[in-house]
Amino acid sequence: MIRGILALLFVVIFLIVSIVLIPIAYLIGLFSRHARDVYAQALVAWGFKVIGFISGAKVTEKGREKLPRGEAALYVANHRSIFDIVLLDARIPAPTAIISKKEIKMIPMLNWWMVLKNCKFLDRKDLKQNLKIILECIEAAKNGQTILIYPEGTRSKAESELEMAPFKEGSMKIALKSGVKVVPVALHGTRELLEKHFPFIRSAKVTISYGDPIDPKTLDKEQQKHLGEICREQILEMLKEENK
Repeated sequence: MIRGILALLFVVIFLIVSIVLIPIAYLIGLFSRHARDVYAQALVAWGFKVIGFISGAKVTEKGREKLPRGEAALYVANHRSIFDIVLLDARIPAPTAIISKKEIKMIPMLNWWMVLKNCKFLDRKDLKQNLKIILECIEAAKNGQTILIYPEGTRSKAESELEMAPFKEGSMKIALKSGVKVVPVALHGTRELLEKHFPFIRSAKVTISYGDPIDPKTLDKEQQKHLGEICREQILEMLKEENK
């Protein structure tokens, strides 16, 4: 109970202080878009790390040395908890745009931070709008924007860490059309923080495993058609390692 109250209190304070921090970001953006992106990423990542600390998330990272540096990438992860975004976004070594559901856009102040981070909002019922978002992400990736997606489309509520929904192949077009590398990410243990005993937050061990980056240009046409499944299989293997 205490962890949940403290985490909520921190979020409220952070969003209130954002009334000052957000205009500063826009002011910086008048001179440098990149500097604005770095500023927004740094503040949001710091906030996420504080929430993770308060919540008692004991995070172990594996394979971090594999992460692309100095270039855009598409990070692809399994989705088990609301903490997936909190813990992973704070650790990606580049300003990162998250593809999220449109409902998040309704949260005051948080929506402005997501706009500053160049995030995109999907309407699961509007296929035409979703295609538009994918096309925008392709252009953003071409221009150096790192992107984080959860291609299952929604959080898995399965008891087993190994149960994942099929990955939506349409989201893989971001990498296929832009040429950026794909980084599969396996999130293990995040559901133990909240969802398994909602509404209480409890300390838990979390492992974030980074797979070998996949260069879509090295894949043949058949492999490109199934890039989502290739990522899913790599993530599944990493999850199996943690379940041993």
